[in-house]
Amino acid sequence: MTRTGRKGHHRSKKKRIALMLAPVVAAAVAVPLMNQAGAATPSEVSRDCAEDSAKLEDCAFVDVQVKRNNLGPNKRVSTVTDNCGSTADATKNFSVSASVTRSITLEDGFTAAADSKLGNSFFEIGAKFNTTEFSIQRDDTGTGFDFSRTDTVKADHLGFFMWSEKRTDVSGFLRATYKEEQDGQKVFFSPGEGGTSVHVFYPQLLKNGTPDGRLWLRNVKCGSPEAGGIQNSSKSLRAEPGFEEGGSNVSDVEIPLSEIPAP
Repeated sequence: MTRTGRKGHHRSKKKRIALMLAPVVAAAVAVPLMNQAGAATPSEVSRDCAEDSAKLEDCAFVDVQVKRNNLGPNKRVSTVTDNCGSTADATKNFSVSASVTRSITLEDGFTAAADSKLGNSFFEIGAKFNTTEFSIQRDDTGTGFDFSRTDTVKADHLGFFMWSEKRTDVSGFLRATYKEEQDGQKVFFSPGEGGTSVHVFYPQLLKNGTPDGRLWLRNVKCGSPEAGGIQNSSKSLRAEPGFEEGGSNVSDVEIPLSEIPAP
């Protein structure tokens, strides 16, 4: 009877040891499985494409939607001429200049060099969207205009020129093909297959090479809040309202594109 009791006690001890070891073995197995899971996230796809990573076999922009004649930001493109305190309109000379270039909207700090896989993809995609009315600026070099003209600044007003370029907005997603498999696959997307949050803005150029868009002369009443804001800010930092959106103290006159000299 005594021996039987000891055997039963011995078997129970073995069982307890086995139960204690089981979680340790399971954890050891889980570690290599976790290390193998390295699927590229959308942010990593964006970064690798932007940096033209050596890990990539290819990276391409896939277009999903296109919107033409999309007006870009409103920019002040001349110095401000001051006719404050005067009771008469004045003819003033203005130097007007602006530049347009292809731009990309993705994650913070994103760029794509022209000689990268992705930069080449943007260039090729752009070829699809030329029309009989205009061509589009496909590469990342700038083009624009730079000229002088005289115009009328109203009595007791500030005068300057504004510009908003017309762009073809192509939206879609990035498709990255990696040289080595990650989590059993080589192809990954950002933000996802079929997505439309990656925007490439192609400036539209008229057939004579002049950027397409809207140019206008803006007069702002001296002493108004709008005039104070203009006088106390640089043209590169101040956000300006669009054409005929400035309010009662602001008047806008559009300049025909035919009056912009070809580059």
